[in-house]
Amino acid sequence: MEKNVFIVDEKDRGERIDKYLAEIFVDKSRSFIQGLIEKDGIKVNNKTPKSNYKLRALDEIEVTFSEPEVLKVEAEEIPINILYEDKDVVVVNKSQGMVVHPAPGNYNGTLVNALLYHCKDLSSINGIIRPGIVHRIDKDTSGVLVVAKNDEAHNKLSDQLKDHSMKREYYALVEGRLKNDKGIIDKPLARNKRDRLKIGIVEGGKRAVTHYEVLERFNGYTLIKCILETGRTHQIRVHMASIGFPLVGDPLYGFKKQRFKLKGQVLHAKTLGFVHPSKNEYMEFTTELPEYFQEIIEKLRNEVR
Repeated sequence: MEKNVFIVDEKDRGERIDKYLAEIFVDKSRSFIQGLIEKDGIKVNNKTPKSNYKLRALDEIEVTFSEPEVLKVEAEEIPINILYEDKDVVVVNKSQGMVVHPAPGNYNGTLVNALLYHCKDLSSINGIIRPGIVHRIDKDTSGVLVVAKNDEAHNKLSDQLKDHSMKREYYALVEGRLKNDKGIIDKPLARNKRDRLKIGIVEGGKRAVTHYEVLERFNGYTLIKCILETGRTHQIRVHMASIGFPLVGDPLYGFKKQRFKLKGQVLHAKTLGFVHPSKNEYMEFTTELPEYFQEIIEKLRNEVR
């Protein structure tokens, strides 16, 4: 365990604490600092501050870095579709039905278990349960995600998520025929207090912005492309349901009566683009829709003809 203590100078008065510490610890991102605050690893005058706390002259800041825990999640020989890999990142096309990382009661069969078998070295920033995981997609959502193999790569990728420069495009099939060809949904999201499994539109929640574009209309359904400006849990699913066009097959936010027998929502993370953390070059990966998704679209197209 490593402790660092700082006394704030007059010249730094009014600076946000996460920005201030990210400039001191140059190998740590602001998102990492914010995570450390949430874990009570940072104290100001012996109290845990908020990430947006404005410093005062003579504030005493104590920063504690814990030793990385030994990873207890087991490596498993599970086939995964790797689109790209080098010393810094792994880009994976996750299949529908695969959980991204272990959680209490579900420590096996996840993408993390498969990655640990495949590459051994993953960043430690998210702890023993989520090594290397920069961003997630739901169990029943398929598609592209990038995994960090070291802490420096993780920090740089996290910063791109935070400043919205990482490109994330999803294809979704929604119930009903959308009239507008394009739209923006800007509604705050937070955990539903009555049902902890659900996310809801909550005043005072975290800002969430989804851009959508109609790709194709069918009898009673619409194929859309969604571009995420933010990346909140269940964002596309909740946003589309909030305007009356829930995703087909969605067990939480969708219609109770479903025409197609599905394992979950018809949602695919089709394109992912980011600046490589060490090469500093823009990279983009695009995947085909999974077979079940294509079959539904083809069936709907045949009904229109």
